[in-house]
Amino acid sequence: MIYPVMNDMIQYFGNDVRRINHALKVYDFACLIAEESNVRGTERQVVEIAALLHDIGIKEAERKYKSSASRYQEEEGPAIARGILAPRHLDEKTLDRICYIIGNHHTYTKIDGTDFQILVEADFIVNIYEDEMKPEVVQSIKTKVFKTEAGTRLLEDMYPG
Repeated sequence: MIYPVMNDMIQYFGNDVRRINHALKVYDFACLIAEESNVRGTERQVVEIAALLHDIGIKEAERKYKSSASRYQEEEGPAIARGILAPRHLDEKTLDRICYIIGNHHTYTKIDGTDFQILVEADFIVNIYEDEMKPEVVQSIKTKVFKTEAGTRLLEDMYPG
């Protein structure tokens, strides 16, 4: 199921290669963290799909609000994700969980499970590089946000000191 969702995400973003690449990088890091954290079954499926679609609301946010602000992405993302996932016939609980994560992935106080934690850590690992964050910012993120062993190790390996 993951490859059809991946293709749908790519089609949705069209020629916005930067956002497609971002989603694919977050997906890869999320898969690695999930694997090393022994996440399996439905929880793994949630991690993978949420990682691919976490920023899916950005196009609509820019269209509607002329802004890619995180609150607008979170507001617009779940409905778009539901549309993309409708043909996949996911059970309602799984679909709701994916949409909850997409709809809150910049609201770190709402992290309420390993699946959500992994997505946030993977997104930060990619954003630190893409946004050229300073070492002191990385250290603050590590202290305030990172919880998984695998995500913390990756962060330390990739962004030492």
